[in-house]
Amino acid sequence: MFENIQLQSDINEDTEFIPMLTLEEEDTLSKDAYPTQLPILPLRNTVLFPGVVIPITLGRDKSIKLIQEAYKGNKIVGVVAQMEDKAEEPTFDQLHQVGTIANVIKVIRMPNGNTTVILQGKRRFKIEKQLNSEPYFTADISIVDDEVIVDYDDVFDATMSSIKDAAQEIIKLSPHIPTEAGIAIRNIDSPSFLINFIASNMQAGVNDKQVLLQLTDIKTRATELLKHLAKDLQKVELKNSIQNKTKVDLDKQQRDYFLQQQLKTIQEELGNKSNEEEANELETRAKTMKWSDAIGATFKKELDKLRRMNPVASEYSVQSNYLELLLDLPWGEYSNDSFDLKNAQKILDDDHFGLTKIKQRIIEHLAVLKLKGNMKSPILLLHGPPGVGKTSLARSIARALNREYIRMSLGGMRDESEIRGHRKTYIGAMPGRILQNLKKVKVSNPVFLLDEIDKLGQGFQGDPSSALLEVLDPEQNKAFYDNFVEIEFDLSNVMFIATANSLQTIQPALLDRMEVINISGYTLEEKVQIAKKHLLPKQLEEHGLAKKAIDLNEKVLQKIIASYTRESGVRALEKRIAKVVRNEARKIAMDEPYTYKPTEEDITETLGSEMITREKYQDNSIAGVVTGLAWTSVGGEILFIESSISRGKGGKLTLTGNLGDVMKESAVLALEYIKTHADDLGINYKVFDQYNLHLHVPEGATPKDGPSAGITMLTAIASVFTQRKVRSKLAMTGEITLRGKVLPVGGIKEKILAAKRAGIKEIILCDQNEKDILDIEPEYLRGLSFYYVNTMAEVLDIALLNERVKNPLQLIIDNEK
Repeated sequence: MFENIQLQSDINEDTEFIPMLTLEEEDTLSKDAYPTQLPILPLRNTVLFPGVVIPITLGRDKSIKLIQEAYKGNKIVGVVAQMEDKAEEPTFDQLHQVGTIANVIKVIRMPNGNTTVILQGKRRFKIEKQLNSEPYFTADISIVDDEVIVDYDDVFDATMSSIKDAAQEIIKLSPHIPTEAGIAIRNIDSPSFLINFIASNMQAGVNDKQVLLQLTDIKTRATELLKHLAKDLQKVELKNSIQNKTKVDLDKQQRDYFLQQQLKTIQEELGNKSNEEEANELETRAKTMKWSDAIGATFKKELDKLRRMNPVASEYSVQSNYLELLLDLPWGEYSNDSFDLKNAQKILDDDHFGLTKIKQRIIEHLAVLKLKGNMKSPILLLHGPPGVGKTSLARSIARALNREYIRMSLGGMRDESEIRGHRKTYIGAMPGRILQNLKKVKVSNPVFLLDEIDKLGQGFQGDPSSALLEVLDPEQNKAFYDNFVEIEFDLSNVMFIATANSLQTIQPALLDRMEVINISGYTLEEKVQIAKKHLLPKQLEEHGLAKKAIDLNEKVLQKIIASYTRESGVRALEKRIAKVVRNEARKIAMDEPYTYKPTEEDITETLGSEMITREKYQDNSIAGVVTGLAWTSVGGEILFIESSISRGKGGKLTLTGNLGDVMKESAVLALEYIKTHADDLGINYKVFDQYNLHLHVPEGATPKDGPSAGITMLTAIASVFTQRKVRSKLAMTGEITLRGKVLPVGGIKEKILAAKRAGIKEIILCDQNEKDILDIEPEYLRGLSFYYVNTMAEVLDIALLNERVKNPLQLIIDNEK
């Protein structure tokens, strides 16, 4: 019953109709009377508008029967669009409810046997009720008229003018549309018919046209039509632009081809290599490669592709670079490892002072490799503050192993393709930096340093840290896939070493793949030895002085370290030594008297007044002042927790000193514990209602945070409320809980060294931190005593003396039980 409907361009020559409608004819259409019951003709791909004449092909018997009966009768039918054009037998509910009353102008029998009917739209109608579905749809209808507009305003006139201009421009840019269409549009005076005529012929879907048909406000209909025309105009302009560009590119390729042929002839005359000769050279080089048959087959396939390419094409250079890279990569090329463990130990000791654990780990790896002959290389992460020798240690490891050394800085890297490479589809594509570096060293088993892995960035180009998951996984990197190479490469023999200053910013999955080796800051004694054995000889050589031109004794070096540097490593120390050497080099160059063994006074004269003032332990004469231990990025420090109380309404806790949230919470926990155990400490609870507490940590410009000052705050608050002295030369560190437990903290070695420098003799730690003390060399613990506690009560029993401070607050004494 429903047919495939399409506009016809091959209407019989006897058929003549003019798709024009004057204002008078339009007025007549609006006044004509029409039956209230009509046969309904569904259209699949077309929407008929009032006044517009269109040809429609009828392909099914029921549709033909409807038209033939109507043509013999009053020639009036109702035309509606079908909602789903794929429905072969739609129901009445699958038809749009608003359509157009049409007049059957003529029925034509085409030479191919099809029947074509010429319809002219009259007025819009709405289906009110279905009557019959056989032999075709019939329905009750009601007429739908436009809203009455007395007069058109300037906005509407401008809209209609824009519609005409847009339609004319589309016709002008579309060669398949006859120019007569533009003439017809210019001759249409009726705004309503102009809208209907253009809407009927524009490039839009059935649903879009149906929306326009259903709009009763002509101004709204005009505005919506203009939007569609604007889109059509943009599409036509874009299409023409693409066609013109394609034509220009094709002409350029033809021109370049002829020029290339001429250039080829000239090159042959000059004796230069042709493209075929270069391809043959690549093929010859491939015969010497140690790659697998699969890689060889891939290379041959890509080489054949290169030979078929036009040398002028931009892809030719990409393909040529790709083949060159395959030949330059070290497939199966390995350097011979050195298994002289004593020599390896000597190299590590000569290059670095201390660092016993990491040296031991490298020697262990060499020992296993020597016994087994082959093993997966470990993936080490050297974690520690700046300047402790992480990067230089990787170079020493390469020397000890007799391997090639590669350093790749990851700081600020944001593009995943830096690791995995670009796909060959991009102009200027290249492999990732992993394979680029292997290409440089020409072996597949170097020591590969991934420097500053904690400073990897993340941008819209991808996440490099996620790309490294494959590189740093021993189970996956034996088949590393680079987007440019598109062939799996074995990285399992590469010894990857990463460095980081912080573990917090490293992706957890990436951190899990590496063996973390912590390199803590150097002690004062270690820095002195490093300066004597490495830094001073290096600076003497760089400044052109003899090895024994200047001698810095231990006291002088200790003064430089303590008074002019504040770091965990030795970078700043090297700069200060360089300044001392430069000053003496100037004197030597100017034939002035110089000091072979500079004294501490000479150092002050050269470097200026002391830059760093170390905190020293203060006496215990004031209640509420306790010494704590803190870890910083440049090593350990001592800090003082100061507390005082003042008369007031009570219950007020004031915290100052630029404290973070965790530290503030520790203060609150400590105060609550003191209140809860006031009876045990001999404190009258009324004191808390009469006094306000102020807790301060000096150096307010420096941000401070962390839980390790918990027991220090606890002791300070207990001391100020009891007016009892704190044990002399005592420091402490540990986290506290609400139920009275003391928890372990980190950075123990750095804190211990800071305490020793400050003149501390006794230290309170959580009992779970005892294992950290056992890992510290005994010489660094000499002169220190340790108390290991499990509860906050134990801390107070050790820290607080029964002796009161001098001149205690009398009100506190009076309130005691």
